Amino acid sequence: MKLAEIIVDVPTMQTDKPYTYMIPKDLENQISVGSRVAVPFGRGARKVQGIIVSIVEKFSLPDNFKLKEISKVMDLNAVLNDELLKLSKWLAQTTYSFRINCIDTMLPSAMHAKYKRVVNLIDDNINDAEILQLFKKSKSIDFDDIDSDKHLVNKLMQLKKNNQVSLEYLVNDKAISKKELFIEKNITDEQIKDIIPKLRKNSTNQLRLLKVLLDEKSLNIKQAELTKKYKISNSTINTAIKNQWITKKQVEIYRNPYKRPVTRNYPLKLNDDQLVAVNTVAKSVKKHENKVFLLEGVTGSGKTEVYLQTIQKALVDGRNALMLVPEISLTPQIVNRVKGRFGELVAVLHSGLSKGERYDEWRRIHEGKAQVVVGARSAIFAPLQNIGVIIIDEEHDPSYKQDDNPRYQTREVAKWRAKYNNCPVILGSATPSLESRARASKHVYDLIKLPHRINNQKLPAVSIVDMREELANSGQEDFSAPLINAIKQRILNNEQVVLMLNRRGFSSFVMCRDCGFVLKCPNCDISLTLHMDTFSMKCHYCGHEEAIPKICANCRSRKIRYYGTGTQKAQKELLKLIPEAKVLRMDVDTTRKKGAHEKLLRRFGNHEANILLGTQMIAKGLDFPDVTLVGVLNADTSLDLPDFRASERTFQLLTQVSGRAGRAEKSGQVYIQTFNPDNYAIQLAKSQNYEQFYVKEMGIRHSMNYPPYYFTIKITANGNQEQQVASKILEISRYLKARLNSNAIFLGPSPSSIAKIKNQYYYQIIIKYKNEPKMHECLEFILNYYQKDAQKGLYVNIDSEPLSFM
Repeated sequence: MKLAEIIVDVPTMQTDKPYTYMIPKDLENQISVGSRVAVPFGRGARKVQGIIVSIVEKFSLPDNFKLKEISKVMDLNAVLNDELLKLSKWLAQTTYSFRINCIDTMLPSAMHAKYKRVVNLIDDNINDAEILQLFKKSKSIDFDDIDSDKHLVNKLMQLKKNNQVSLEYLVNDKAISKKELFIEKNITDEQIKDIIPKLRKNSTNQLRLLKVLLDEKSLNIKQAELTKKYKISNSTINTAIKNQWITKKQVEIYRNPYKRPVTRNYPLKLNDDQLVAVNTVAKSVKKHENKVFLLEGVTGSGKTEVYLQTIQKALVDGRNALMLVPEISLTPQIVNRVKGRFGELVAVLHSGLSKGERYDEWRRIHEGKAQVVVGARSAIFAPLQNIGVIIIDEEHDPSYKQDDNPRYQTREVAKWRAKYNNCPVILGSATPSLESRARASKHVYDLIKLPHRINNQKLPAVSIVDMREELANSGQEDFSAPLINAIKQRILNNEQVVLMLNRRGFSSFVMCRDCGFVLKCPNCDISLTLHMDTFSMKCHYCGHEEAIPKICANCRSRKIRYYGTGTQKAQKELLKLIPEAKVLRMDVDTTRKKGAHEKLLRRFGNHEANILLGTQMIAKGLDFPDVTLVGVLNADTSLDLPDFRASERTFQLLTQVSGRAGRAEKSGQVYIQTFNPDNYAIQLAKSQNYEQFYVKEMGIRHSMNYPPYYFTIKITANGNQEQQVASKILEISRYLKARLNSNAIFLGPSPSSIAKIKNQYYYQIIIKYKNEPKMHECLEFILNYYQKDAQKGLYVNIDSEPLSFM
């Protein structure tokens, strides 16, 4: 017997290693590395899922030592190839996660559901009566119906090796597996010609069906097409089945998440800067060089066209391409451009797809039917082979860092896969992260610049509005007079406006004017937000919802007032100031339904509205030729956060949203409203001077000992007993301080910025360090040692290179 090394689906440190199982003789033909299996685990009859990471041919066991056997093969083909299995091991080590969790992250959620295993007959010329009898009624059979018959299973495995049958798994769920009724022709064209003259004169329906069968070149026709297009009734179809002219069968079909027509587009003529960029990367694609290129291009400089033509170079070279965007559901224009250029070669992966659509797209990639994958963060794990180039657009975006285990940084995973595939990576942005720009300065990355907009269009003129003066002069805190006048002028010119306010809801919080009481969430240490569309107060962390208070819960006063501005309130105020405005609001509340993002953007593109008001989701990926004005209602929202990256995030956001204006022939104008007009991030965003911001911010980071000059680790403890959590994080801090170098800088232990979420208390330590050879060993010990506390409801998590210290 052979042995299989299996990672079992039991996510604890004690079980985070391969377990050895015997492969029964009758399963040997079904087993392969990367397949999921069911195995007995622990005492009793408990069975768990596992994935095979290796198969051992030669081995020796101690006397009287008995291994457990694999119970069942769940996948008839491997779901993870060698690359992804090795990646899962690296990911677990670098993110301090369980390997099974890393494996689950790589697979579509449908793979965790119930499934159906199917055997399809490919070759009718099989000289085996038993097998032919099996497929007598249908060319597809349910594998679960016969897998207890080891004799039959071994025969089918031999036929699979000879390519006479195929094996596949189908998700056994109506919400996932989509099937359609097909009519299969059982008779030849010659037979049809013989039958037609013999029909009775009044058999007009049967005659029409036979003529359709004669005209159709395909042996399979959708039943819905027969009934709708050719007006063939179900009774006529049933008669034909009785006459053995046709057979009715159900066929699973791939769902296409992009059913709407996509306009075909063709390569554009590149300017000199773009041409240098494409040719530089193409050389590495051709030579199979593993290089990282930082493509720093101002907004509107044509980075997307560089991506598309680089992908084309990879395809011509016989290789595949992977392109990531921050949030694909928010950037449908980019997806449409890729689909328009490469058509059916493109597969799309993102959270906006249904479970079934995502599963079907994953299978298309897994089976080699897609050569270009476009997706959000998790698409970095797409089972794409022979990768020629990996592209990460807007590489600075924080959504590329996973918040939950495994807490991976997409950029680092992309670099690992690029090294494995010997291909280049393009990191593109108008405002690169300081970490990436610093690596380019040290020549770890190759820097390519696109300093000009295409067609030499000027960057939009930016005006900073001091809202302190506006508030003093007019009492207006949401819309300044210059911005309102500019909006009115654009509406008169039949042009369009984008307004950004990075806060959804009607108001930030509700406060009593008499005692200062602020209504907070009972489960989280955060104030509730007013939402006028549902006439309720909501928590944006746990979802708690309650009625709008009329009386103060603390002093019983009726002087309840709303403070701050959300997108709902801004929309209401805007329509008061400009009644003729047609406003579309784009935030989490208006985009909950599937396809809502694209529907809103399509309406805006069709000029059904002249103003698009939204949160930061409108800051990227939008390209509308008639948008000539951008307004930032409050530039201080992200600037006020207690985080060392606050200035960088503010500069990036303002630069990105400013770039939505004047992208075509018409010039653009931007108004940035702020209560901190002299802040360097806002002043440098005015001129979109990234290089100067980089120098300024790097100086601050250096003096304050922050990344990219230091590595960082965040350790968080959480539980429902605050005293236990605080005690645990203090214990961890003492353990680390006793073992790490004295040069390591500790921040905390302290409560997290939001100390309570969903009735869980959070405490944290931040460690800044340059060289700590014992760090990995210490963190591994912490994970192992404190694993036992999880049973008591106390959890410890480790985040390597966190994007936020909050």
